[in-house]
Amino acid sequence: MSDMGLVVVGAAGRMGQALIRAIHSIPGAKVAAAIERKGSPQIGQDAGQLAGVGTLGVSISDDPLPAFAKADGVLDFTMPAASVEFAGYAAQARIVHVIGTTGCGAEDDAKIAAAARHATIVKSGNMSLGVNLLAVLVEQAAKALGPEDFDIEILEMHHRHKVDAPSGTALLLGEAAARGRAVGLAENSVRVRDGHTGARKPGTVGFATLRGGSVVGDHSVILAGPGERITLSHHAEDRAIFARGAVRAALWARGKKAGLYSMRDVLGLGAS
Repeated sequence: MSDMGLVVVGAAGRMGQALIRAIHSIPGAKVAAAIERKGSPQIGQDAGQLAGVGTLGVSISDDPLPAFAKADGVLDFTMPAASVEFAGYAAQARIVHVIGTTGCGAEDDAKIAAAARHATIVKSGNMSLGVNLLAVLVEQAAKALGPEDFDIEILEMHHRHKVDAPSGTALLLGEAAARGRAVGLAENSVRVRDGHTGARKPGTVGFATLRGGSVVGDHSVILAGPGERITLSHHAEDRAIFARGAVRAALWARGKKAGLYSMRDVLGLGAS
């Protein structure tokens, strides 16, 4: 089988450049196109030179439609509105769409799910192997340690430029905890505490968000019981882990039937 031709959207950004480097280093994949927003100063530059891997002969463009038409898949760590638009293009082209974008609302998710009737979409709040293994452990721990004794709190920290909170990874871990407890996260999460809040409501999942510096991503899930506390953590030190996971997801999805998948499907870690 020929190498899988992948389009990188947001190619000039930090994550886009990491994706180009990952594709370049992983057998079975190649950069088919690189897309940036209209007016970007990087339009026309060689994507490989910008990412530091040498000349690839792929010029950065602002027109995704012809790029999608000739590609096998697209890697997308952009913004919710853009990811919804790209999902529609992927559905038209009947190609793989890997979405690492966070901050999607219910309406965005519904549109992406609709596009998955025709595109093979892998969407996850985090593409790293370690985080997805952590989610499995969190689900098991939450199931084993019931809400009558153990409270669950999720703490996350990211760089100062991150625009959504809690992070997609924190929400992924919260969903795992809620799934372990057989409850819905939306009805049982606490996002903000300020002032006289009263006692903690049993069975809720709390979130705390920190922003600062250049932190790639730190996440801890704390299960606090009477006289003991368990902390399950993951610390991301390089964006390359997310890029490699995204390429792995694309290669896994090639040839799969249209549908909406998660990294747990890619990694064979059970139902998501």
